[in-house]
Amino acid sequence: MLKPYKIPQSVLVVIYTPALDVLLIKRADADDFWQSVTGSKDYATEDFRHTAAREVLEETGIDCSPGTPLAAGLRDWGLENVYDIYPRWQHRYAPGVTRNTEHVFGLMVPPGTPVTLSPREHTACQWLPWHEAADRCFSPSNAEAILLLPKFIGVKFGA
Repeated sequence: MLKPYKIPQSVLVVIYTPALDVLLIKRADADDFWQSVTGSKDYATEDFRHTAAREVLEETGIDCSPGTPLAAGLRDWGLENVYDIYPRWQHRYAPGVTRNTEHVFGLMVPPGTPVTLSPREHTACQWLPWHEAADRCFSPSNAEAILLLPKFIGVKFGA
């Protein structure tokens, strides 16, 4: 049975603590590719919030689905990035699909929140101060989202 093509609509979830330490995870299929949680919708009508909570659970073991203690920490940042799909992953999409729309969320978690990686997808994780995490990201849209973190939680630096 053929695997269905990926839907070119995805989420990016920046997971962070109140001290602005950001969780980065290392992809299993790309050397030194550090990122936040990402993932595509499973079906076209799937709500982005549902996609975000599902991907966070699948990739990190952190449950922020409705009714859980962390659900209130999942915030829609109201940002979307549209970008060209990297050639190395183009085969996952239907012929002719070259761009993806990524919807951005933030998830605040308590310090010490345990992370359980899906070894099929990720091989390592690290918590870094937000500005270091942004520097470490492979994806420019991921780095930009992390750099916006203080703005989205109302923290002022250099005032």
